[in-house]
Amino acid sequence: MSSRTIDSARDGGLRPVLTVRCPAKLNLSLAVLARRADGFHEIESLMVPVTLCDTLRVTATEDPGIRLRVRYAGRLGDSARGGGLAHDVPVDATNLVVRAARALADEAGVRRGLDIELVKEIPSGAGLGGGSSDAAAVLLAASRAWGLDWPRERLAAIGGRIGSDVPWFFAGGPAIAGGRGERLEPVAGMPLLAAVIACPAVGLSTAAVYARCVPEPERRGEAARLATAFAAGRLPDAMALMHNSLERPARDLCPEVGRLLSDLAAAGAVRPLLTGSGSACFAVTRSVAEARRIAGRLGSAGWPAAFAVRLAVAATAPLGRAMAC
Repeated sequence: MSSRTIDSARDGGLRPVLTVRCPAKLNLSLAVLARRADGFHEIESLMVPVTLCDTLRVTATEDPGIRLRVRYAGRLGDSARGGGLAHDVPVDATNLVVRAARALADEAGVRRGLDIELVKEIPSGAGLGGGSSDAAAVLLAASRAWGLDWPRERLAAIGGRIGSDVPWFFAGGPAIAGGRGERLEPVAGMPLLAAVIACPAVGLSTAAVYARCVPEPERRGEAARLATAFAAGRLPDAMALMHNSLERPARDLCPEVGRLLSDLAAAGAVRPLLTGSGSACFAVTRSVAEARRIAGRLGSAGWPAAFAVRLAVAATAPLGRAMAC
């Protein structure tokens, strides 16, 4: 992943169109430490963006209201023709993109609207953070389109009220998320690695998975040790520290998760793991070529979607710039 200014063009009516790429993420570790008094869970998670992205195209309008269109591309576009992955992204007020744009408009007192096209390539209900990434992107683009140009920190604070993962996407690179996800510690020195990601045909409810999880307070500090191991190039040590507290409840709720993790290992993946609350699973590889070989074997085993991606290890993006895959 690189960082670059939001792409700007004009539509047929000569209105500026802002384009932002919205990366997926992987949880290289996810420790659920405790249940908080507010009902959320305290976590520590080393998260890294990857080169699987959605795309947002945003145009400001004089008429109020947030209008969202969704279309599918990449593997999701293929599965629309061949079946296998869900195409259930809502276009109403339940979509995080619409909620984020409305929250910014309300806080800023903006009366103008937005036309938004969302091109989905990140599977939904997979623990890959697609909805949160899209929400962060629309906050960045809407701030620009409406002439607000608010600081990234202020936008991230609004995002945190929309979803726990949204603030992380303003970090612009690998970072450890703490609290319920709003406390961020950028991580430097991550090596240039790749990963294979695979998704069952069914997604998982984040709330349902967390409701079944058992906190593991003894894992406090593991995310920092994992980041240190990666930065030092101690890949075997890093692999040993990778862990997801939500894997057991995800397996209980979705038996396909267990089968997918087993098939990843059989295909040659080392230390396959659930990402987020699932249902997607992944394994870190030393190269994209290795990830592609494993993805090909998974395809032969009948899994509907397997992606070979790079881990995006760029430093935090400068203020006013968007993350681009």
